Amino acid sequence: MSKVDALFLTHYHSDHTLGIPDLWLTGWLNNSRKEPFRLIGPVGAKSLMTSLEAAYALDIKIRLEDEKLSPEGIATVVEEFEKDGVVYDRDDVKVIAFTVDHGAAIKPAVGYRIEYKGRAVVISGDTRYDQNVIKYSAGVDLLIHEVCVARTELLSSNPYMRRVMDHHTSPREAGQVFSLAKPKLAVYSHLVFLGSDKIPRATVEDIVAGTRETYDGPLQVGADLMSFEIGHTVIVRQRNP
Repeated sequence: MSKVDALFLTHYHSDHTLGIPDLWLTGWLNNSRKEPFRLIGPVGAKSLMTSLEAAYALDIKIRLEDEKLSPEGIATVVEEFEKDGVVYDRDDVKVIAFTVDHGAAIKPAVGYRIEYKGRAVVISGDTRYDQNVIKYSAGVDLLIHEVCVARTELLSSNPYMRRVMDHHTSPREAGQVFSLAKPKLAVYSHLVFLGSDKIPRATVEDIVAGTRETYDGPLQVGADLMSFEIGHTVIVRQRNP
């Protein structure tokens, strides 16, 4: 199992934070982690982690006494930031945070640019079409971007789905981002397929078709356990679950 040195948060929607207790607590079992759990995120990270520590205080107390686990391994170090800029710089790895637009009420929300020995990857985080993503992604090796797709009839008939869509990037808009940023490879992650009982969800094929209206470069739709090897070219590796 690969070691996780730090966890970076983009924003505080529950679908982006629910896995924290599992990573933090399960990673401590069997004394697998002997150093503090490091969490890095925009303002709100300290409050979140303090609350999780309180929620799991009894579990931690029991395991310290009963299983004799290392107290260092369950400790936490939380770093918050307020402005765009470098938030991690260690062992030739530099991580730069930048603000994105996930909606007027959803703040803070950020993306990340990761640099290592002349290579660069950008993770958009959850965002609408945003010039900041284009700025920080210019010429990167890998641009990992969110996407949301819905059929036109759903958006015209369902106000809630319209609001959801308005907080994300459509395939056509993402294609514009890719065309302007010109990454070696554009990758979709955080795929949001909207649908209802009466109107079926759109498909991966719809995502690709919408993207191709505005972008004709290298494109990959992400999947679980997919990884990327970055050199002069970007190699996609797919593992079966």
